[in-house]
Amino acid sequence: MNSMNPINPTNSMNPMSPKNPTNSVDERYMRLALELAHKGEGYTSPNPIVGAVVVKDGKIVGQGWHKQYGGPHAEVFALEDAGDDARGGTIYVTLEPCSHYGKTPPCADRIIAAGIRHAVVACRDPNPLVNGQGIDKMRAAGIEVTEGVLEGEVRRANEIFFKFIQTGLPFVQLKLAQSLDGKIATHTGDSKWISGEESRIEVHRLRRKYAAILVGANTVINDDPLLTVRHVEGPNPVRIVLDGRGRVALERKMFAEEGRTIIATATMPVAKEAKLRARGVEVWRLPAATGKVDLRQLLVRLGKENFDSLLIEGGGETAAAFLEAGLVDKVSFFIAPIILGGRDSVPAIGGEGAAHIAYALRLIDMEITRVDEDLLVTGYPVRH
Repeated sequence: MNSMNPINPTNSMNPMSPKNPTNSVDERYMRLALELAHKGEGYTSPNPIVGAVVVKDGKIVGQGWHKQYGGPHAEVFALEDAGDDARGGTIYVTLEPCSHYGKTPPCADRIIAAGIRHAVVACRDPNPLVNGQGIDKMRAAGIEVTEGVLEGEVRRANEIFFKFIQTGLPFVQLKLAQSLDGKIATHTGDSKWISGEESRIEVHRLRRKYAAILVGANTVINDDPLLTVRHVEGPNPVRIVLDGRGRVALERKMFAEEGRTIIATATMPVAKEAKLRARGVEVWRLPAATGKVDLRQLLVRLGKENFDSLLIEGGGETAAAFLEAGLVDKVSFFIAPIILGGRDSVPAIGGEGAAHIAYALRLIDMEITRVDEDLLVTGYPVRH
């Protein structure tokens, strides 16, 4: 069975929802550019993922994608691949070519110098340093520019970048694995493994897209997770533990892992902080709301330190805190075909919960996918 098999996704009026594919020439080449863009996932943060294709006389002569932050952009790779064949051709690029000097020269200038006749751009770059200026520069040089091809799909693929560049706050996704009856652990605390192996691999694919991954203290105490990317190729996210009172023991596995680990706390004892720092763990003391870490201030600090995205992996109380504060942009629930039962089993979402159905969070623009024997439900929470 295909491990990622879509099951009748719902339609939505969300302007960022993907458009239905057609057989048009422009959409066909733009779709290829988008496939190339996805190869950069996890490596370009906090830049967007971008793909480019150069076509001349009905043939693809160049392809490229943005491979890593600080490196050449997709257009440069595609034009280098095309060489002299780029002159008089069409370039398809998923995001507006940049028009300013940053870590690399302007891509709009490179396109003009290559002699491109026609540029097809999926959507404009919301970065204030670009935002239409790249398109204006190409048009002023006599290049025909077509905008909006597969715009919805490209915006969705770059939802992390769009939120971060427009707000300065990281895009937040909540991921949980639960039983059919909404439990994440039995009454004895056993939680390994609720979801299947294919789902766990899919979670690692998700992790590599995010700059940081966060869990609560209870998850570290009970599950002792590594929070790394092990089952797929890609960079490990920075590990963040929400530990308001400094309860997590120094012997947890993640503290022995390579890479950056941050403890976000409100009232951790100074002696405990010193021991953590001696092991290379960063400790962020943040303003406390009712004795707990102010989650909004945590996101503000992450944004200031150039974290464009945060993946929350639990547990139930941490998930509830972020949801109740309205800080979650997207959710992904892996639902296993098992029933745990029990009044004392651990619910996927803790907290007080909604007092009335009318106050419940609802998902829009949902997708339901089969992952081997599990179901993956993804959507965007809104409160009506």
